Amino acid sequence: MAIEITDSNFEEVVLNSKVPVLVDFWAEWCGPCRMVGPVVEELAKEYGDTAVIGKLNVDHNPHVATTYGIMSIPALLFFKDGKMVDKQVGAVPKHVLANKLNAQLV
Repeated sequence: MAIEITDSNFEEVVLNSKVPVLVDFWAEWCGPCRMVGPVVEELAKEYGDTAVIGKLNVDHNPHVATTYGIMSIPALLFFKDGKMVDKQVGAVPKHVLANKLNAQLV
């Protein structure tokens, strides 16, 4: 299951992670977010301990969303060693996200 990421735990969960991180910036009212949500949950199950997969609700956590300039959702940001290394905006097929995540595992 994807981890709930918030303004208060972002640094600990994402920036201090020893493994790559995928953060899904979403909101309940966002149709495309509801399409991507199940894909993110599947990735969380498949990657287990090799990557952190989390979801950040932009309505409840505006600080991180503002910090990373999130203007459109869903926005999926990829982090490695505490730095954002890739980004995907909009709903895309699962293999697109998996490929981007796999690139961070090497």
